[in-house]
Amino acid sequence: MTVSHTSNTEHRGGGKSGKRGLDVRSGKTNSQSSLLSHRETLHTQHSNMGDQKMRQATKFAYCPYSKFRVGAALLTHDGTIFTGCNVENACFNLGICAERTAISKAVSEGYRDFKAIAIASDLCEHFISPCGGCRQFMREFGANWDVYLTKPDGSFVEMTVEELLPASFGPDDLRMKKVNIRNEF
Repeated sequence: MTVSHTSNTEHRGGGKSGKRGLDVRSGKTNSQSSLLSHRETLHTQHSNMGDQKMRQATKFAYCPYSKFRVGAALLTHDGTIFTGCNVENACFNLGICAERTAISKAVSEGYRDFKAIAIASDLCEHFISPCGGCRQFMREFGANWDVYLTKPDGSFVEMTVEELLPASFGPDDLRMKKVNIRNEF
């Protein structure tokens, strides 16, 4: 997990990524330097996504019931950005979150492999975090892509889908060997 500010790329907080096993505060080897360079690139992309696209998506949120606006910007590997916002419904369980809106838009246009998603809200004191349903929805498209949890002041936490949803269930689990049982229904 990396905590940063878009105006100051100093890494703060936990500093460790569970999957990568890297302490970003003391990285000194070539592989660690390479990863830090990759992270800086992602931070730059986050700044571009976060300060424009995801904040704009937040403004489009339809949330007459909760008054809780959320926006998301999804980055594909070819640099295409899909945005989404939460859309509520009077029948509460029919609403859709910003993250799922952005991913659904991308999938409907043929994308299945994602680089990062940045999430924004109006929360000032806490980083916005995806709900459990959105975490599972993101996991459908891989565990090793980046998720930026942000605040309106531009600060953010970078995590992977796997860090947000450890020991997750995904498409590969459906292909695992199962006990052969007879269905008598």
